Formats: sequence, structure tokens, C-alpha cells
Amino acid sequence: IEMKGLTDEAVSEACKEGNPITQDFMLQQTMLRVKDPVKSLDFYTRVLGMTLLQKIDFPSMRFSFYFLGYEERSEIPSDVKERTAWTFSRRGTIELTHNWGSESDENLSHHNGNSEPRGFGHIGIAVPDVYAACKVFEAQGVTFVKKPEAGKMKDLAFIRDPDGYWIEILSPNNMVALTS
Repeated sequence: IEMKGLTDEAVSEACKEGNPITQDFMLQQTMLRVKDPVKSLDFYTRVLGMTLLQKIDFPSMRFSFYFLGYEERSEIPSDVKERTAWTFSRRGTIELTHNWGSESDENLSHHNGNSEPRGFGHIGIAVPDVYAACKVFEAQGVTFVKKPEAGKMKDLAFIRDPDGYWIEILSPNNMVALTS
């Protein structure tokens, strides 16, 4: 049986105009559960260059949220209420969720979606130069799933965060060649 993706016509038929109310919707966050927030915060800030936008603790439920994104630190409001509204108005943030005590649980690991059963695959980070970024990642001891010169799809890479989640490293200009 020959398998292939949807035809352009089928895609066009499947994609409908949203209700007018959706015109102001946006993708605000992707949540990832993390075992050890110290390791994860180090990775997302030092390795990927994200900024911690806000930490929110829920003591009665014993967990914390860490919101990260590519925002200027100087733009983060100092007032907590203003910062909360601002944080939730940013596009494309990562919400790291830490259940307190999970860092001490030797048996705990989070499913990354790339082993069976497959589900969630990865997040993507756009960089100006994939090869330069990967040199820095390599020097920092980052685990690679795929280097940019490997495999059938060149000029993009996949790395792993401390919990094993995959992160695609891509350059917007290189994507044109991949899709041609």
C-alpha cells in the first residue's frame, strides 16, 4: 500500500475559517513537566538563552510553574500583578511545571513522546545559524538526537533537554530548501 500525505485539495478542504472570535487568539504556552527545575532552568536559560519571565508557586498543591521565553529582561514588569498579565500575554512561551519532590524520585522520568507510544514530538527553536548554535551546544555538553549534517534532512538539528524532550534547532532560511 502506497502511503502519502494529504493532497493540497484535501488540506484546503480540512482547513476552515475560524469563528470571528478566534482572530485575537494566540499560542501562548507549551507546558513541559520537569523532574529537576535547577537542571531545566539552567538548560533553558544558559544553553537556549531564554529568559525566566515568572515563577509561580502553588504551595497547597506542591508544584511550581516557570515561564520562559525570548523577551528582554528589562521589559518584565516588577509589580507581580502586572508581571502576571504581561507573562500570559507573551507569544510562544514554555511553561516548565515542577511537582515538588520529583527531583528526589529515582524512578521518575517523563515520557518525551518520541518513544512508544508516540505522541508529543518536540518544540522548535529558530536560530540565525544552526551550525554555530550546535558548536556552542556541543561545547556545553548538550545531548544531540541529530546533528545538522546527519540524516536525510540536513541543516537542522535535534537536541535533548535534561528530561529528554526533543528540541528542533532550525534556521528559518534553511527551511525553504527542506520544503522545496
